[in-house]
Amino acid sequence: MENSTALRTWLDAFKLDHPLVIAGPCSAETEDQVLKIAHELKDSDVSIYRAGIWKPRTRPGGFEGVGAIGLKWLQKAKAETGLLMATEVANATHVKLALEHDIDVLWIGARTTVNPFAVQEIADALQGTDKIVLVKNPVNPDLALWIGGVERLYNAGIKKLGVIHRGFSSYEKTKYRNIPVWQLAIELQNKFPDLPLICDPSHITGRRDMIQEVSQQALDLNYDGLIIETHTDPDNAWSDAAQQVTPIVLKKIFEDLRVREETGATADYDKRMAGFRVHIDDYDNKLIDILGKRMEVAGQIGALKKEFNVAVLQNRRWNEILDKMTAQGAEKGLGADFIVDIFKAIHQESISHQEKIINNK
Repeated sequence: MENSTALRTWLDAFKLDHPLVIAGPCSAETEDQVLKIAHELKDSDVSIYRAGIWKPRTRPGGFEGVGAIGLKWLQKAKAETGLLMATEVANATHVKLALEHDIDVLWIGARTTVNPFAVQEIADALQGTDKIVLVKNPVNPDLALWIGGVERLYNAGIKKLGVIHRGFSSYEKTKYRNIPVWQLAIELQNKFPDLPLICDPSHITGRRDMIQEVSQQALDLNYDGLIIETHTDPDNAWSDAAQQVTPIVLKKIFEDLRVREETGATADYDKRMAGFRVHIDDYDNKLIDILGKRMEVAGQIGALKKEFNVAVLQNRRWNEILDKMTAQGAEKGLGADFIVDIFKAIHQESISHQEKIINNK
């Protein structure tokens, strides 16, 4: 699959003067709930109404969705509000039922994207349709797997494609439910700049109080749209209660979000930006030089450990470095997650250098 402006055709057809917004409850619960939320979102920036019909749960016993009956509720919501309808599909049976009920937008969830067999099954079931199909990133930060999911659909003749960035699972506890890893989504954006990129701040944050912040971050990075879980009574939602906002709050978020221009388009902006970029390039060159020198010392440490038959990994020393650098980073206004990520990468590179010396590679 190659980048093409044709990838944006379905999005451009909306003729929006704001980012695309997909919103609605995490799960369809009752017909009244689906219709009530849809009517509250009708006269807003929302173009597509979302609701989960089948819900993959980590463990059995939780609410796994109302099933096919919910598709009839979405049909009714579409007839009454004119909003396009969207739901998640995880297999060919889901696709068949969604198509029978004329669902406009289908998305493939993160747990499904990790399985090429499942994605191919969905692609085969969708062959010959003109539905909009969105692919969420896999649960693990694997860009090739994400792109591969899109390519399987593209090869099946599905042309109305887009991707949803919902963050990545991690065993570490952070302020996010799923760590954004913005750089990975940016890499995808660089490879396919015309492939519509939509942010899912609900699943990235897992907290309704962070939806505004992460939505703005996405728009600052030129994302094309947002998918936000919305419920009239979020505290009593049957699934993912903590990350859903009310329609009133959602509309306030729309009012407060700011869409940035891609360029300044003035001589003064260009001149000042060029100056800043000279400084950035200079610092980047210095960083590479410093890292190279640090790895030279790491190699010398490896030689010493080899001479005295000492293990490469020294956990106490590593933890001391991490604590110290996190504290120093905070003094410079650098986030703890950022510092940890950087020094983990540096530490791993140091270990690699030492292992090559110890093992005569």
